[in-house]
Amino acid sequence: MDLTLLYRGPLSSCDYDCPYCPFAKRRDSTAQLRADRAALERFTSWAHAQEDDRLSVLFTPWGEGLVRSWYRRALVELSHLPHVRRVAIQTNLSCRTDWLRDADLGTVALWCTYHPGQTPYERFLAKTHALAGLGVRFSVGIVGLPDHLEHARRLRAELPRHVYLWVNAAEGHTYTDEEAAGWTELDALFPFSRHPHRSAGMPCRTGESVLSVDGAGTVRRCHFVPTELGNLYDGSYRGALGPKACPREVCDCHIGYVHLETLPLYDVFAGGVLERVPHALPD
Repeated sequence: MDLTLLYRGPLSSCDYDCPYCPFAKRRDSTAQLRADRAALERFTSWAHAQEDDRLSVLFTPWGEGLVRSWYRRALVELSHLPHVRRVAIQTNLSCRTDWLRDADLGTVALWCTYHPGQTPYERFLAKTHALAGLGVRFSVGIVGLPDHLEHARRLRAELPRHVYLWVNAAEGHTYTDEEAAGWTELDALFPFSRHPHRSAGMPCRTGESVLSVDGAGTVRRCHFVPTELGNLYDGSYRGALGPKACPREVCDCHIGYVHLETLPLYDVFAGGVLERVPHALPD
C-alpha cells in the first residue's frame, strides 16, 4: 500500500509569538513533552515495521518540532528506511541544521516558514543557505500580510535561486486584484491560496491514500474532518480506506487542498508534494 501520513502529535509549544497564530508562545509542561515524545516514538516504531507499505510522512506539529531532539531523531531514522519515500516537517527553522548531515538527503525535506519580527532576517537567510550547501530539499514561505510584502521581496532576491518561495494567503484577509498581483509576482501559485476552494462532494485523495494521524494513533482522512476511520496501531483504519468525496464546503489550507483531485497540484508538485517543492519552478 502507498500511504501518505500527516502526523500531528500532542506538541503545541512554540518559541515564536506570531500574532496570527493561536499557538504562539504556548508552553508544554514536562509531562506534556514526555507524552509527545512517547507518541512520536510509537509512531516511528510503527513506521519501521511497515516494510510491505510505501510511506511518505509529513510532520505538521501545532508547535515547533525541530527544537525537540525526538523530532530531529525521527526524521533522521525514517529517512534511512528503504520503504519511506519522503519524510518532511513544517518548521520555522529556529533550530540548528547540522543534524541533517546524518539524514538521507534523498528522502528528508523541510517546509520552512519565515516569520518577520520573530527572528533576525540575516539569521534565517543564513540557515537557508546552509541548507542549500548541505544539499537539503526545502521550500521557504511567508504569510501574505501587507506588512510582510517587502520582507518577501527581499527574501526572494536573496534566497538561493533554486529555492521556491511560497506565499500563504493570510486567514481572514481579502486581497484586491492589485494586492494579489504583487504576491503573484513572487509566487506564481499564490492564486491557489488566495481563495478557498469549493470542495463539497469533490474527489480527494484524503481517506484513500492520504491520512491524518494524531498522537494516539487515531486516523482521520485529513486534519480538517473530525470523522474517525480507525486506529493506526490496531490496523482498524485499513478497512475504511477508499475513494471519498470531501464533506466540507470549502478547503482553504494548502495541506488540505493540495490533495483535491480537481486541482492540478499533484502535477505541479510532482515528487515534492509534502515539502511544497514544485517539480518545475514557475516563471
